[in-house]
Amino acid sequence: MLEEEADMDDATETAEAPVAVSKPLWRRVIDFPIVSLIIAIVAIVAAAAAVGPVLKWLPVERLPKWVDTPLISLSIVAVCVAVYKLLIVRLGENPRDDLPFDRRSFDSLRGAVVALVLMSAIVGIAALAGAYGVAGWGGSTSLPMLLFAAGLQAGITEEILARGVLFHFLEQFGGSWFALAFSSAAFGLLHLGNANATLFSALAIAVEAGILLGGAYMLTRNLWLAIGLHFGWNFTQGYIWDVPVSGFQVDGLLNAHSAGPELLSGGPFGLEASVIALALATPLGLWFVYRAAQKGNLVRPWWVRRRLARETAA
Repeated sequence: MLEEEADMDDATETAEAPVAVSKPLWRRVIDFPIVSLIIAIVAIVAAAAAVGPVLKWLPVERLPKWVDTPLISLSIVAVCVAVYKLLIVRLGENPRDDLPFDRRSFDSLRGAVVALVLMSAIVGIAALAGAYGVAGWGGSTSLPMLLFAAGLQAGITEEILARGVLFHFLEQFGGSWFALAFSSAAFGLLHLGNANATLFSALAIAVEAGILLGGAYMLTRNLWLAIGLHFGWNFTQGYIWDVPVSGFQVDGLLNAHSAGPELLSGGPFGLEASVIALALATPLGLWFVYRAAQKGNLVRPWWVRRRLARETAA
């Protein structure tokens, strides 16, 4: 699908390249992957948390009520992108910008289309199995939330944090397989705090979404495909098919309901917690990982790269 993107090999070579130890000690400490990871997470979380208090100081109460969600979501996106561009891309042994504003950004459109088809297939199979039904048209009152908060905000900020920060620096430390396993597990665990979450829903998110989004990042070596997949997944299931988004009830284009066993319907959490989503989304994620491995986009652990660098120097 995205094999024409020629920048991947260069990104991988940069990730694997030996690093000369000619920097001052303080810089080497900051650039150690785990230290860079902590700095990046603190910076992103602090920036996002500051949006609310800052907006309260501004005369935003004069604006129409319907602009609240877009304003907050777009403000959080803006500050997170700014922190990423100004700080995070400069951290680590081999600094790299995984959010390039160039032709690779069109991967987000491809990802959104793939997610639309994938989620529609999941809903279709659930309907055939009697686990999903439509009673009529919905009220579409959740459109602003699904478009901006669950769509753009979640798609961009969560991917910056989960793949652009967590996966990236864990990969620089423990290698690609370690980063994929750890970031997927963390992504699932973070959803345990959502409404109607269960241990199975967290496991499902970790496997189907963690591997899918992590694999997209490994394949393209930028965040745009994962952002498009994340946005399209949430928006399609919530607005088009009126399926709960990660446990949160929505009012979408249709008035839909779940039925039957929760293993098929996902219950109150939504189809993300169903074996249907696991069976359809996980193979696509594994295919992304397989194609990334074929292209040589795997990163060795930090200590292996150090050993190889020493052997090369010797």
